[in-house]
Amino acid sequence: MRYAPVILTGGAGSRLWPVSREYYPKPLLPMFGDNTLLQETLLRLDGLGGLAAPLLVCNEEHRFLVAEQVQSLGRTADAIILEPEGRNTAPALTLAALTLAEADPATLMVVMPADHVIADREAFL
Repeated sequence: MRYAPVILTGGAGSRLWPVSREYYPKPLLPMFGDNTLLQETLLRLDGLGGLAAPLLVCNEEHRFLVAEQVQSLGRTADAIILEPEGRNTAPALTLAALTLAEADPATLMVVMPADHVIADREAFL
């Protein structure tokens, strides 16, 4: 059985305006230190064994920022799925599920929103 992390990097973060904006949403911002929330989410995968490379879902407008942040950690993504327009969580997860099912229908998704703050990494693992 294959476990694939699916990292959701969308959301305008309107409650954090003006820090978080439409073209620079909160997962792509360093909120608590040098790393962005997306980068912290990617680093959180280090303690979880047996996972495939992550699949990231983001808005078309953010694709280069997301790819740059993944590469800055020396990581690779299985794929970056582009949403033509943000429609919240269910459509993003549907795109991810369809993409993963094409490769291996038995794949299980490990869904990880990139805008969560998890201070106690050991408790998370």
